[in-house]
Amino acid sequence: MKNEPTFITSKSGRVFLLNTEEEEARIQAGIAADPDARELTDEEMADLRPWSEVRAQTKKVKQTISIRLSTEVLEHFKADGPGWQTRIDGVLREYIAAHSSHTYE
Repeated sequence: MKNEPTFITSKSGRVFLLNTEEEEARIQAGIAADPDARELTDEEMADLRPWSEVRAQTKKVKQTISIRLSTEVLEHFKADGPGWQTRIDGVLREYIAAHSSHTYE
């Protein structure tokens, strides 16, 4: 049968349901109709780099450390959800800016 579902299994064991030919045709037609969506050229594909490689080239590198904080400080920053470590970093940067002639970018 032409419209029977097709499944593939990844190396890690995840099972994926592939699009039917009709679904794929509708998707491709939608892409073709969208002026902002296009397939990359071979040259553009060759220029792509893994995110880990691109990120390693950035100037702003953070160091992983271990720090002891009071329960109150930790609860305060974690209460606003994800990004609490970045918020603590921001507060410390503000402190440095207010108390030092050095600036850190």
